Amino acid sequence: MVDDLDTVLDTPIGDSPDPGEFIRAAMRWHFDPGTGSPFWLARARTLDFDPLTDVKAVDDLALFPNVCDELRDVRAEDLVPRGYGEKPDVCGIFESGGTTGRPKRVVVLRDWFLRSQEWISASLDAHDVPRGVNWLTMLPSGPHMAGYAYPRLARDRGGHGFSIDMDPRWAKQLVSSGRAEDARAYADHLLGQARYLLRSQDVGLLAITPPVLERLAADDELTDLVREKVKAIVWVGTHMDASTRDLLGGEVFPGLALVGFFGSTMMMHSCSQRVTEDVGELVFDPPSPYITFRVVDPDSGRQVDHGARGQVVVSHVSRSFLLPNNLDRDEATRVPGLRGQVGDSLGDVAPVQVFDGETVIEGVY
Repeated sequence: MVDDLDTVLDTPIGDSPDPGEFIRAAMRWHFDPGTGSPFWLARARTLDFDPLTDVKAVDDLALFPNVCDELRDVRAEDLVPRGYGEKPDVCGIFESGGTTGRPKRVVVLRDWFLRSQEWISASLDAHDVPRGVNWLTMLPSGPHMAGYAYPRLARDRGGHGFSIDMDPRWAKQLVSSGRAEDARAYADHLLGQARYLLRSQDVGLLAITPPVLERLAADDELTDLVREKVKAIVWVGTHMDASTRDLLGGEVFPGLALVGFFGSTMMMHSCSQRVTEDVGELVFDPPSPYITFRVVDPDSGRQVDHGARGQVVVSHVSRSFLLPNNLDRDEATRVPGLRGQVGDSLGDVAPVQVFDGETVIEGVY
């Protein structure tokens, strides 16, 4: 059911299709009764504009309301575009960490998943992260996309994928209820699982969240094991400040590649840090026009100037999923994108303190 005009949606992520042509094709796909998802076809009737005629470029995605909260309750089946047929190839139904309330859900179809994985793998190559090594993944498991994607990335790159169980919601609940000692005990439990694996197995890459990496770095045995065996550390999450990066990369784990990724369930992707010799600001570039960033003033919604900080707005547009104009729970410095990129890049991403009236708790993630 794919129109020849819409094959631009199948362009490899790294090939940067014409953004206007891409957006117009996505609107035709997602708002045609024969190919769009039940969710968006129903939602279209409530919009005060026509996506088929009014959304012609990436900037026009700002016309859409932020429907992210509706993903807490919508049927998963209603998120799948009808153009995939009666038996769509679904990798999984993944949930957010619940930082801002009840979890939100997305449906990840295999075509997007594989293309996203290819882009992430190419990013790792650009950072000289070795292939052919085993990975230890210390990322949220269960319904969370990171725990599904990263062990598979290890296999795609010629190694085996070891992993541990991690429940970020439980850790956040412990912190929010004042049970600091229990939260520390849970973090120790995570490190204990890693200890057994690192003692006995060949592990060449560690994929880990920043809070857990900091705790690992305070453990002498684990630090020695990582120094002895691991060749690269991939940290996944939104926040690691410059002083912590300098300490971990320069003093605790010298000689190891330390590569950051910024991603989220609602983005359905992770963006690696920009390859640069500058050790200062950490910049994340999106694979536009599939994923685009804006940095806005949270009160007015207006875009801030380059070099100013504001709240991140993320849009995901692909054949498999549409989630435009999503006000994220992170803030960043607005940075000019790379040549040919549409939209902003993000510098020094960090969580906002309060989002939707709720205190943001990172916990182990």
